[in-house]
Amino acid sequence: MAQKQEEEEKVRLDKWLWAARFYKTRALAKAAIESGKVHHRGERCKPGKEPRVGDEFQIRTGFDEKTIVVQALSIVRRGAPEAQALYVETDASIAKRENAAAMRKAGAMGVTTDGKPSKKQRRDLFKFRGGGGDE
Repeated sequence: MAQKQEEEEKVRLDKWLWAARFYKTRALAKAAIESGKVHHRGERCKPGKEPRVGDEFQIRTGFDEKTIVVQALSIVRRGAPEAQALYVETDASIAKRENAAAMRKAGAMGVTTDGKPSKKQRRDLFKFRGGGGDE
């Protein structure tokens, strides 16, 4: 009986991330882990890693990076409220994510332009880059 209970507690990381609703499919979770978007103790993980209660993971999804602590294990994907009970995001992670979102919204990150270049500006760019032109 103890052996059976021990087997139920073993969960693959890709399956847990899917059950916790970080990714829509296990295949996406596995691909994210293999591409280095999931870290444990500052190192890349493997899809077969077994998360334990209390483990801390850094997960990158899109522009956001979350630092979460595992609260419970599950291999069954359920509703969002139940999935959110599987982990807790750290306070520092929440603050960092909100700050980054505010910066993106303010346009501080990335390139901002005045819009599409005019015909003269395009000609000048073409000339600058060494293009022949219509002269």
